[in-house]
Amino acid sequence: MVAAYAHAASKVLGCDPCASEQSAASFLAWLEPKPGADVCRWMIVLDDLADPADLHQLWPPTSPHGRTVLTTRRRGAALSGAGWRHVPVDLFTTTEAVAYLSTTLTARHRHESPDQLAALAEDVDHLPLALSQSAAYLIDSGLDCDSYRRLLADRTVALDANLPDLLTDDQTTRASSEWSVCLDRADALRPVGLARRMLHLIAMLDPHGIPEAALTSEPARRYLATPSVGHSRLSSSPFRSRSSRRSISEQQARQALRALHRLGLIDHGPESPHETVRVHRLVQRAVRETLTAHQRDVLARTAADALLPLWDRSYFDTALSQALRANTAALTSHSEHALHKDGTHPVLYEAGHSLGVSGQDAAAVAYFRHLASASRNPFDKLDAQEELAWRLGWTVDPATAVATLKKLHRSRIWVCGTTDPATLTAWHCVAVFRGRAGDADRAVKSFKRVLRVQRWKLGSSHPQTLDTRHELAWWTGKAGDPATAVAMLTTLVTDRERVLGADSYDALESRYALAWWTGKAGDPVAAVAALRGLLRQFERIAGPDHPDLLDVRHGLARWQGEAGDAAGAAKALAAVARDQERVLGPAADDTRRTLRELARWRRKAGLTDTREPTDP
Repeated sequence: MVAAYAHAASKVLGCDPCASEQSAASFLAWLEPKPGADVCRWMIVLDDLADPADLHQLWPPTSPHGRTVLTTRRRGAALSGAGWRHVPVDLFTTTEAVAYLSTTLTARHRHESPDQLAALAEDVDHLPLALSQSAAYLIDSGLDCDSYRRLLADRTVALDANLPDLLTDDQTTRASSEWSVCLDRADALRPVGLARRMLHLIAMLDPHGIPEAALTSEPARRYLATPSVGHSRLSSSPFRSRSSRRSISEQQARQALRALHRLGLIDHGPESPHETVRVHRLVQRAVRETLTAHQRDVLARTAADALLPLWDRSYFDTALSQALRANTAALTSHSEHALHKDGTHPVLYEAGHSLGVSGQDAAAVAYFRHLASASRNPFDKLDAQEELAWRLGWTVDPATAVATLKKLHRSRIWVCGTTDPATLTAWHCVAVFRGRAGDADRAVKSFKRVLRVQRWKLGSSHPQTLDTRHELAWWTGKAGDPATAVAMLTTLVTDRERVLGADSYDALESRYALAWWTGKAGDPVAAVAALRGLLRQFERIAGPDHPDLLDVRHGLARWQGEAGDAAGAAKALAAVARDQERVLGPAADDTRRTLRELARWRRKAGLTDTREPTDP
């Protein structure tokens, strides 16, 4: 900037260009408005400012006749002030991207279909610099757009290999070089040396939204505190991590995110708790390509460790579940083999369970089928096969699930022993699907046997023991004894709330079962009252589209009808069916069950000629 100002001073004022600092000072003084002087209009453009501190004593003066235009990737308070006007420059829209590519290629007598150009724009997330360099590569290489897209998607080819030898549009640096410089600067911001390692973690996860809680978690902070080992080709920074000399706090991890945000390497929006951090896919790829295979494996396990605790909070939070599934899918796509080293990482099971909980049964079956084939050791393979059999039993054929789970139970006995908790879980699963296959009496006998061993081996308050008590009570009711089921569930609700908490899924599950069997035992009014209380609790802790909340609404409507309000039941079930069709899909088992129940109560209410019941 000093040299540029001195050059301008030599042209306008005749100053000596060799005396750079004096000439620059003279130029800035000349720009100052002076009473009685001739009006001189000017505009100064400061392009690609790296650091606001670089402009110390070099800011052009405020003048009614002058304007200063500043472009920068930096964001923050240092670039704000009275009279400033901020103009964010966003990514291209699809229309803009296609128009740019078409114009650039047509000028070189190249023509590509708009659909292919739109797909290319999507591949590079509409980043103008990446689009420009893609256009140059297409022109230089002679490849058609489809071939180039396949090359860009090939992760075995380095990103720099897909960039042109010569740049266009007056560019002076490649995209990867630009990001490298920005990362060096971010790493120099306080807390020094954390931004790079934070971007390593971010590069392994979902570009469209990473929860801040994962990136500030204890596993993430442990990684940030690890000393840096040399620098990759995406780094020329002289700074080494100082974090090895201290522990890293959540606030320091958050400051590292802000440093990356200020340099434009990520978008950090704390107002979106589940999708706090967004990043361009090409930035992620450029970062990953600087890492060794060992570093990527370590990062994959670290990122999985960082996601894992968040699953405990996700059951009643649909948005968080979606974000965690997306991040686990991204992590798996980058380093699946690392997540099976030293045992399949638990985060992979959580992602599969979440698919089932969200009503995506077919996706859950496909997920666990793949996980069973990808698992490396016998224990993990058995876990995945049991999960697959469980999902198939709920979606396809309970009798087949019984046969499969019996074989797996025998394998568990051989691998783990008769009283191992995993063996007892397999036995428990066999009993569940015996009941679902229509043999409730045999299911009850099996649960009683499992329960005796669990109480001896695990204790009466162990979560697995409580699970078996719940299933035993449920199938006792299904076997024709609802009164005994009510008595068993009344005690179980107290025990589950004491051990797991009143808002835990297991406690709420038992409360729902208690209300259901209370109605079956002949007291539908009490069932309605219990389900209304349960619905209020669900509405407090779960989103309105949570599948279990919809199930509670279904149960409440059904027992409302049994209590004598057929028209009210029909109206409530119609609303549940609409929401289930929207959330779960029209083919989901829960949706079809609600539609059958709706038809029954519409007939009872005499509403068979209307599409939906009116207010009673």
